[in-house]
Amino acid sequence: MAGYILRRFGHSVTNSLLKNHIFGKEFLNHDNKPLVFVRNTSFFNKLPAEDLWRGVTSVSNAGKKRGRGKGSGKRITKNLNRGQFIGIGKQNIIWPGLNSPVMRGKEYVDVTKLPDNTEHEKNLVKLRDSVKGYRIMKLSPIDRGWTGTKMPGRSIGPPDAIGDESFDGFDTIVLENKIVFIMKGNMGRKRRYSVLTVTGNGNGLAGFALAKAPEVRTALRKSKNRAGQKLLSVKLDSNKTILHDFYCAFGSTKIFVTKKPEGYGLVCHRAIQAICKVIGIKDLHAKIEGSTNVQHIVKAFFIGLLQQKSHKQIAESNQLHVVKFREETGGYPEVLASPNDCKARNDKSNEIWDFNQQTLGNKVVLKKKKRVPFYVNSIGYNLYLKKKEIFRNQDKVRLNMLIHEGELRSFLSDKYPECRPAQFSKNKEQDTT
Repeated sequence: MAGYILRRFGHSVTNSLLKNHIFGKEFLNHDNKPLVFVRNTSFFNKLPAEDLWRGVTSVSNAGKKRGRGKGSGKRITKNLNRGQFIGIGKQNIIWPGLNSPVMRGKEYVDVTKLPDNTEHEKNLVKLRDSVKGYRIMKLSPIDRGWTGTKMPGRSIGPPDAIGDESFDGFDTIVLENKIVFIMKGNMGRKRRYSVLTVTGNGNGLAGFALAKAPEVRTALRKSKNRAGQKLLSVKLDSNKTILHDFYCAFGSTKIFVTKKPEGYGLVCHRAIQAICKVIGIKDLHAKIEGSTNVQHIVKAFFIGLLQQKSHKQIAESNQLHVVKFREETGGYPEVLASPNDCKARNDKSNEIWDFNQQTLGNKVVLKKKKRVPFYVNSIGYNLYLKKKEIFRNQDKVRLNMLIHEGELRSFLSDKYPECRPAQFSKNKEQDTT
């Protein structure tokens, strides 16, 4: 009888009164109404809702193999527990062991009150309403990753604060999120989530880390915070691009990185684009040869960034002047750096005189020959070329004419002014007046 008590209008009954009722003595309350038995536990509150729903809608393993019950596990009801986690609520507080690790590094984490999260309730309602029937609502283009709603390519904010130090201005991007398995002797095949992230402040300070955990949220948090503890300083040219071209490799992944002028943009692998975004690099070209494993790409690119040298360091190591020749200045030499002790002219040592050849480590980008199309020598293609010959390089001629002459003109424009193209004004009223 341990599972039963007598209850009426919220009042409990003592064990002695319960014994009297059990042995045939009816117990009445002050209104002369008999009290009834109430069970504290039942079938419906012993198991969670997930297990109860699975017991109603599940199919046996034999039935699954035969293709039965394909649509029986779908629920239309709204899950009010979606988005709620222990330790996270209206008051933004760090609870060690619940929503943060107990130890961070060699220090214990204390209970800390953070600024109030005013959008907590709004985000909960938005998350609950994101599931309508069987379909999941689409994310906005800003919140999406590289491939739709998957995590790689998405921003997850700055790392968590460590004591009084916060990561202001930092942003973290997920580079890889996959499921890995490990075989345990007592638990068998155990599933975990592996997350690779990169974080940076956009001003030459960045770090990356790999973390594994049984849950996705835990793995994301561990990887993000671990990346914030492994920051590296990267030298940049005018906070926009790299110092010089370089070659880097890790495993079977080889990367040729080329410095580009302002306005060129990032023409490279999407993982390298994410790294450049958090570091602050805006103009760069990178060519990958070999394996495109994301972890190898990240490690190789960071190795190349850390091995950069300034012009002064290169001049001192080789005891030679670093001179730049540009077509814009008519090939006039420009001395970028000079060593303290320069080599003599009669010193004919086996030195690499070309700057790019030295920074690339005597490596050359593999340029494959383009295949000649099968229709090159056909009659129809030759007729096509004859028709297009009068328009060949027309766009380049127009551009050069606008640059040097300031207008589109021909050699007959001075003699016949009507050869100039008509000038149209946006304001037609001024033309009429």
